[in-house]
Amino acid sequence: MSLNMKTLVVGTLGVNCYILHNEGEREAVAIDPGGSEETVWHCLEESGLTLKAILNTHAHSDHIGAIDFLREKTGAKLYIHEADAPMLLDAHKNLSAFMGAPIVTRPADILLHGGEVLEIGSMKFTVLHTPGHSPGGVCYRMEDRVFSGDTLFAESVGRTDFPGSSAQALLKSVREKLLVLPDETRVYCGHGPETTIGHEKRCNPYINDFGFM
Repeated sequence: MSLNMKTLVVGTLGVNCYILHNEGEREAVAIDPGGSEETVWHCLEESGLTLKAILNTHAHSDHIGAIDFLREKTGAKLYIHEADAPMLLDAHKNLSAFMGAPIVTRPADILLHGGEVLEIGSMKFTVLHTPGHSPGGVCYRMEDRVFSGDTLFAESVGRTDFPGSSAQALLKSVREKLLVLPDETRVYCGHGPETTIGHEKRCNPYINDFGFM
C-alpha cells in the first residue's frame, strides 16, 4: 500500500511536522505538530483527512505547540514516551518558559515504553526508544523509513546540553537503534532535510570512528 506524506515546516524553530496516510484512506497521523496549528489543520481539511493519532518524538516546546489545538479539533490521541510525558505539563521542563511563550498541554493519552508496534488505520509504526536529546526521545520506524525527531539529523545529531540530555546516551541510541537499520532506510528528521542511514554512516562527523561531539 502506498504511503502519502506531507511535510510542513512549523513554528518559529522550523520543526518538520509530517502528515501521513495510506493511499485511498482518510485516517491520518501527525508526527511532531510543533506549532502553526492553523497550517496543520488546513492541510488536513484540504486533503479530506481525519486525524487519528499524534505521534511525538519528544516533548520539547518546539515540537508540542499544536498538540492541544489538534486534539480539540479532531479527538486524536497523543502518543509520547513515558519519560517525556511530565514535560508536557511543565513549561520549565519543556523549555518554553525560557523562550518567552510558555506552553503546557493536557496529559498524554497513550504512554510509550519503546518496542511497541502501533497500528493506526492500516499504518504500522515500530517505536524505538532513543534517549539522549531528551530522556523519552523516540523514533518511529515504518518499513524503509524512520522519523528520527531530534535524535539524528542530516550530518548532525540532536543537542545534548539541555536538562535531561546525555551525549553518551544519544551516541548509544544512534549506534544501537538507528545505524543497525538498512543503509537505504530514509531518515525524516525533526529539523532540516531528509537523509539515509547509509549516508549518515559515511558522512556524519558526530557518529563516525573519530568519536562523538
